[in-house]
Amino acid sequence: MGLLLGASDRPRPLVRVPGHAADGKGIRVSAPLGRRAAAEAVGSAALVAVVVGSGIQATELSRDVGVQLLANSISTVFGLAVLIVLLGPVSGAHFNPAVTLAAWFTGRRSADGLSLREVAAYVPAQIAGAVAGAVLADAMFAEPLVKWSTHDRFAGHLWLGEVVATAGLILLIFGLNRTGHERFAPVAVASFIGAAYWFTSSTSFANPAVTIGRTLTDTFAGIAPTSVAPFIAAQLAGAAVGLGLVVLIFGPAAPAETDVVMPQGATELAASPH
Repeated sequence: MGLLLGASDRPRPLVRVPGHAADGKGIRVSAPLGRRAAAEAVGSAALVAVVVGSGIQATELSRDVGVQLLANSISTVFGLAVLIVLLGPVSGAHFNPAVTLAAWFTGRRSADGLSLREVAAYVPAQIAGAVAGAVLADAMFAEPLVKWSTHDRFAGHLWLGEVVATAGLILLIFGLNRTGHERFAPVAVASFIGAAYWFTSSTSFANPAVTIGRTLTDTFAGIAPTSVAPFIAAQLAGAAVGLGLVVLIFGPAAPAETDVVMPQGATELAASPH
C-alpha cells in the first residue's frame, strides 16, 4: 500500500491543481527532507495501526473469518484514503518502500527525480513507522507488545498473490500520473487495495514496510518472520512487473512525467474514499 511520488528540497511542481495556474502545473510546494521523512513515518505508523487494530477489533466482535476480513479491509480502505489526502501534499504519501524505489528508478535520469538521499530517508522512516504502528495497535487492545507472529504465510500461491497485488498498485499509481488523473489517487488507490484484499490469495500486503511491521503482532493481521523474505521478494518483483506494464501500456515516460504527484484538490475527496 502507499502512494504518490515526488518531493524534493528543490522547488518544483509537486501538486497539480487543474485551472489554478496559467501553465496548468498548479502550485509549487516544497518541504524539507526531514519533514517529509516524518510524514512518511507517521503515515506508515497510522496505516499499520489501522490494519492491525481493525483486525484485532474484528476478531473480538466476530468468529466468522469472512466478517473479520470484511471489517479489516473496509477499515484499511478508509484509513488509507484519509492518510493520502492528509500527507500526500507533504511527502507524496508513499508509505511503501516498493513505491519509493519505483519512483527513484523511473526518475533516476531526471534532475527532479527522487534521489538516493531521499530514498535513504524515506525507506527507514517507513519501516520504523510500520513497526511503531504495530506496537501501538497491540497496546490499544492490551495485546502483548512486540510478540512475533505465528501466522505462517510461506506458500507459493501467496507469493504470486503479492506479485499481482504490488504490480497492480504500481501500475495504478504511475498510470494515474501518465493519464493526468492524479486527483483520483486517494479513491483509486484505496479502492484497489480494498479489492485486492479479496481477489488476491495473500490479502494484498503489497508493501515491504507493512510486511515487516506485521511480524511484531501475533494477531489477525500478523505474518510470521519466516514468511517475510519471500513476501518482500515477491513485492519487489511485482513492482518491477508493474513498471513494465506502465511502459507497455502508456509507452516510455517523458522527462516531465517521472514524478507522480498528489493534487491539492484531493482534499475535496476526503468524504468519499475508503
